[in-house]
Amino acid sequence: MTLKELNFFYKLSDNPQVTQVAQELNISQSAISIAIKSLEKKLNEQLFDRVGKKLVLNERGRFFKDTTYPHYLAIKDAQTIFQKDKLAGHMKIAASKTISNYIMPDIYYDFLSLYSDVKFDIETINSTKILEKILDSKLDIGLIETDYTHINILREKLYEDELIIVTSDKNYPKESYIDTIEKKWILREVGSGTREVFINKLGKHANSLNIFMELHGFEEIKKILIDNKDCVTAISKVAVEKELKSKQLFEIKLKNFEFKREFYLIFHKDKQKNLLFQTFIEYLKDKLN
Repeated sequence: MTLKELNFFYKLSDNPQVTQVAQELNISQSAISIAIKSLEKKLNEQLFDRVGKKLVLNERGRFFKDTTYPHYLAIKDAQTIFQKDKLAGHMKIAASKTISNYIMPDIYYDFLSLYSDVKFDIETINSTKILEKILDSKLDIGLIETDYTHINILREKLYEDELIIVTSDKNYPKESYIDTIEKKWILREVGSGTREVFINKLGKHANSLNIFMELHGFEEIKKILIDNKDCVTAISKVAVEKELKSKQLFEIKLKNFEFKREFYLIFHKDKQKNLLFQTFIEYLKDKLN
């Protein structure tokens, strides 16, 4: 087997569209087909089901990928091991929306600026979906807002955050009890780390909330709050720094609750900790500490 054949195989295992993979690799579709047929011949096994113009990974192909991919990454690392300043690889990362929108953009940019042969596939999804993808080995790294444990997931604390209550009503009392806030609550969707931390901390007091709307993004929530003084939300402090400074939004300090939380880095316990993986995690920790 050649590294080129294996590279084509792993690319197609993630994207069954031969045309798209050929365009990404800047080669012909026939070159990919020939390489895959060669690989299958050497293994004496068909790895893909031919469905129209797609090559769909079958059960034997999935087994082959799960078994060989860690070793393939190790070999790829070995190609650059003697080049001290060279790092190469393709990493799949997903972060929950607070982390993705307000913490990670500059970190992604700066890291990729340092290492031109590194590529990131970046997703912004809620913490629940990130956990599912980590368990299915569809992500290398997840960055989440919930305190979650699972036998197959390893986690590390990254950053301390605080949820605060905000409104655009500058005349509203600056301190209040949660049960006495008589405004419409605009919250993140079920499954988001922000909502989970907020509701879990409130306990039975959550029943007193008048939840008027549920949205997927903080920007939409902030716009509604700014335009409607009768609304309120619980939101990460880092997500409203500009609005607080410009006095578009105002914090309502709660007398009976405090919403401190940790952001976590998670990965599958069987994840191959190759050179790129370790370097990025060290860089991330350095930036957030």
